Amino acid sequence: MRWACLLLPQLAMDVVLRQHPDPDRPLVLVEGPHARRRLHSVNAAARALGLRPGLSLVAAQAIADGVQTAEFDPQAAERARQLLAAWAYRYSSQVSADFAHALVLEIAGSRRLFGAWPQLRQRLNAELAELGFRHRMAAAPNPFAARALTNVGDGLFFDDDLLLPALAKLPIERSGLDPATVQALQRMGLRKLGAVFSLPRAPLARRFGPDLLLRLDALRGAAEPPLSFYQPPDAFDARIELGHEAESSQALLFPLRRLTADLAAYLSGRDGGVARFKLLLEHERHSHREQHPPSEIAVGLLAPEREAAMLFELARGRLQHAQLPAPVVALRLLAEELPPFVPAARDLFDPRPQQALPWAQLRERLRARLGDERVHGLAAHADHRPERAWQAVLGDAPAARGKAPPPAQPPPRPGWLLAEPEPLRDAVARILAGPERIESGWWDQDEVRRDYYLVETARGQRAWAYRDAGGDGALTVHGWFA
Repeated sequence: MRWACLLLPQLAMDVVLRQHPDPDRPLVLVEGPHARRRLHSVNAAARALGLRPGLSLVAAQAIADGVQTAEFDPQAAERARQLLAAWAYRYSSQVSADFAHALVLEIAGSRRLFGAWPQLRQRLNAELAELGFRHRMAAAPNPFAARALTNVGDGLFFDDDLLLPALAKLPIERSGLDPATVQALQRMGLRKLGAVFSLPRAPLARRFGPDLLLRLDALRGAAEPPLSFYQPPDAFDARIELGHEAESSQALLFPLRRLTADLAAYLSGRDGGVARFKLLLEHERHSHREQHPPSEIAVGLLAPEREAAMLFELARGRLQHAQLPAPVVALRLLAEELPPFVPAARDLFDPRPQQALPWAQLRERLRARLGDERVHGLAAHADHRPERAWQAVLGDAPAARGKAPPPAQPPPRPGWLLAEPEPLRDAVARILAGPERIESGWWDQDEVRRDYYLVETARGQRAWAYRDAGGDGALTVHGWFA
């Protein structure tokens, strides 16, 4: 077996930075009682100003006045780790979050799909950077050794024959042992993990207990302590607090893009899609007026999707048409309808231009911008009257066509049928076809008796026009040919 470990050393800070449009501004996370606030973590810009974790907030403000602060939220960090576990689930069915600040996943079974470790590592790096999480990773024959190797470097990989020499050179303080044990071993004059491996086991167990032996054996692969493996939930629920009041939909696009990207990562791990999700816009509570309930925006799709850009475009189209009753302070995305995802079939030699949208994506964008009822398919209907020979189909047109199929060789019909027939004002140059008589509708009090002609006007246009059956009056246009 081969295991990869993804160490997330700045997870709490990354959770906040990925929600900020300008992550390069100095930012610190604070924790502790109000009278003794301290810095939990700092970003690179704040570190360049001389701020360090553990510094009091008062001292930090004296060093760098006006630095941005945010509350350290361990629950938000854990939710982000669960999101990354859902994302990693696409690469392995064995993903564990048992290690603090890290994820481990078994990758031996993924080599046929994603390549050897260099190719897989490159892919993981790119996707984690796109998601906005800093990390280090390493691979080893067991998860405990992989976790220890991330403490000393990024991208390390050791097979069975090279693992023990590599672990022997590992400093004790980087081995992952608990701080009390590390301090006691250092007082004994031990600096490298190889020196601990060489100690007699019985005295070591009497001095430190059997847990240390179990941990050393796990590092070497001689023991396999059980791990609990991640199982993706049946729904996606994520929320972003804005930190300010947003009064327009334009101000919500940045957090919306982050939420839809997280939804796409979750769906990719499940190897599924989403058929419908909701945006919940939370409004501020004001003491002097009644609180507005969350505004709900439903985003429905005709077919399951999971591409991040597509989900963002659909949600943005619905959001831009929404009326905000009050400023928004938080944005939540809830997806519960998660059917299987089947990619659309594509030709090997696709004749479409490179930047042309597939029909499914274009259809969904039009529905998001124009409304569900304004974009529909067409289906044949068993009626000879032209205005009743078709019907609108709000679902997926190919799957929801009418029961009556069109004739095998229908007569010429125009591509543009007028909503209401109108008199033909141009002179007729010649009659190309006709008459075709249509008599129908006697059973529903809307009977028609018409003779239809395909005519060419003096301007060169081709019209589908009719007059009363058997008559010789003026022609009435019912449609135009391209």
